[in-house]
Amino acid sequence: MFRISLDQASLSEEQKRTLHEMWLRCMRRIIVSTTLAGSGHPGGSMSSLHLLLMLYSTISHAPGDPCWDGRDRLVVSMGHVSPGVYSVLSEFGYIEEEDFLAGFRRAGSAFAGHVESCVPGVEWNTGVLGQGLSAGAGMALALKLQEKRNRVFVLMGDGEQQKGQISEARRFAAKYGLNNMACLIDRNHLQIGGSTNAVMPQDVRADYAAAHWNVVYIEDGHDFEQVFQALRKVYLCEAGDPRFPSAIIARTVMGKGVSFMENKAKYHGSVLSESDAAKALDELGLDNPIAGFKQKRAVSPKAEKCLSRDLVYPAQIETGEPRTYGPGVSTDNRSAYGAALEDLARLNNSGKVPKIVGFTCDLEGSVKMEGLRKVSDNAFFECGIQEHHTATASGAISREGFAVFFSTFGVFGVTEVFNQMRLNDINATNLKLVCTHLGLDVGEDGQTHQCIDYISLLRNLFGFSIFMPADPNQTDRIVRYIAERPGNFFVGMGRSKLAPILDESGNPAFGGDYRFSPGRADWLRQGADAAVIACGAPVHEAVKAADDLAKIHGVKPAVLNFASVRPLDGESIARAAGTGLIVTVEDHHADTGLGSMVAGALAENGRPCRLVRLGVKKYGFSATPAELYSAEGIDREGIVRAVLQARAG
Repeated sequence: MFRISLDQASLSEEQKRTLHEMWLRCMRRIIVSTTLAGSGHPGGSMSSLHLLLMLYSTISHAPGDPCWDGRDRLVVSMGHVSPGVYSVLSEFGYIEEEDFLAGFRRAGSAFAGHVESCVPGVEWNTGVLGQGLSAGAGMALALKLQEKRNRVFVLMGDGEQQKGQISEARRFAAKYGLNNMACLIDRNHLQIGGSTNAVMPQDVRADYAAAHWNVVYIEDGHDFEQVFQALRKVYLCEAGDPRFPSAIIARTVMGKGVSFMENKAKYHGSVLSESDAAKALDELGLDNPIAGFKQKRAVSPKAEKCLSRDLVYPAQIETGEPRTYGPGVSTDNRSAYGAALEDLARLNNSGKVPKIVGFTCDLEGSVKMEGLRKVSDNAFFECGIQEHHTATASGAISREGFAVFFSTFGVFGVTEVFNQMRLNDINATNLKLVCTHLGLDVGEDGQTHQCIDYISLLRNLFGFSIFMPADPNQTDRIVRYIAERPGNFFVGMGRSKLAPILDESGNPAFGGDYRFSPGRADWLRQGADAAVIACGAPVHEAVKAADDLAKIHGVKPAVLNFASVRPLDGESIARAAGTGLIVTVEDHHADTGLGSMVAGALAENGRPCRLVRLGVKKYGFSATPAELYSAEGIDREGIVRAVLQARAG
């Protein structure tokens, strides 16, 4: 494999010739792949090609073992330059050129329009601009915690710098001294809408300098020697303050190498016709294989194995003995979460490298992470009011061998950062997203903070489990459950203090030997006259309502706690349908949460049953949770009323 050492003073003439030959072959691949596909982004691929080639020539990596533990990480944030990335990966032996050219942008092929980690050598699925620097920061932080010497590089575009999340990532990287990472910015001054200065003026160098990054400017990003010297300066810690990360900003030309493409914004996302491709290849002195590959593209594409997605998770997490909150104890679920997290940190973070890591955004006390910080300050990361960055960075570090908890309010941790969570899901992260202050239970904070769409949003993410504990005891056990398992988990809870749910014998239903089991509902009350299905804080109201119905009205309903919203217990729903009436109760939008899931399960399984869905039907007022629950009919009295009316009607 071609390799250049950053310890050498400059490039040799032979290395320059080799790099130029590599550049020509990659240019051929960029032109041919995009023309054959009839879509793609050739211009940016060409402007960033010299940077990509020099990076792969100097970083530590192993094409034969893409997940090698000693590799440097390269995140290509501007994933639309996939033709350039795949071309370089082909040059270094990660993939076969023919597979790429014949499969680019085809159904069933690994070679998608934006880089995806099913291609060996791709670390992170990107393309939604502005998130790559956060992902790189998460990886760099993981390597710091593990005391590894690996480095992280992030390739970005200049138009991308307009994204606010990048500012968040810059501040985070400087705060935590991530001097093991550097970004390279392809500064071609063009984006889809034309000049970057016309679309949205910015001073990229000044922005990074203001965030305490070391800034290195390359006057000609197509001069291999200049790119090499910039990387060498960073490598030798000569770029500035060695405590901080570095930004290499390279002046480049859109469409570099083909005269009629250069400095034209249209080629950001427009491809060459076959005739223009022939002219471009002829100008470069290259052969034209388009006709031959058109035939090869008629064959089903070859799919690559997802090598870079291999999950890395702690070999063993000690969960300890669950805490049990007795009948006389009243506390909030978030405090039970904080206590369980403190226990986990005490059990697992005594070694040199912590296993349990926590992130929050200026809400340490509200989400009860003080215990984690007290026990293991080196494993707690205060990210400020920067939820977008934190969502991505916490996801990235969760793939590097840590059990990662990110906690904030529901409106910030789900609604605001849905896109970041979507990319976490796509990237097969292992994030434990624990959100407090959900629903109307936020109370007086009002409608802007009353998150009532968390289930509906998270249901769109194929890989997220959704758990809504009913009381502090169940919260404790769910938190311990998710800590020891890989994968993405959401645990949601409100704000109010809750007494433990008691079984029909008066004992804590989720205390003692109870163990949480996903996909299984808890039958808190047995009854044949109706079934009340609830999740989260309204479970308390459902139990009280059931007791009132039995004692006062002679109606005995079953009560089911669906702490596991996903996976859903379809068998319990079918059994509940046998009563002839199901009433669902949730502190969530009535049309898009648990009630809609129950309706779907009934319809799909052909179970005829009357269904009443109680939930939030309008944005709430600034009032106490009790007042808000009453207004929406999801309190004790509202549930009793709904059951009686349904039975009467």
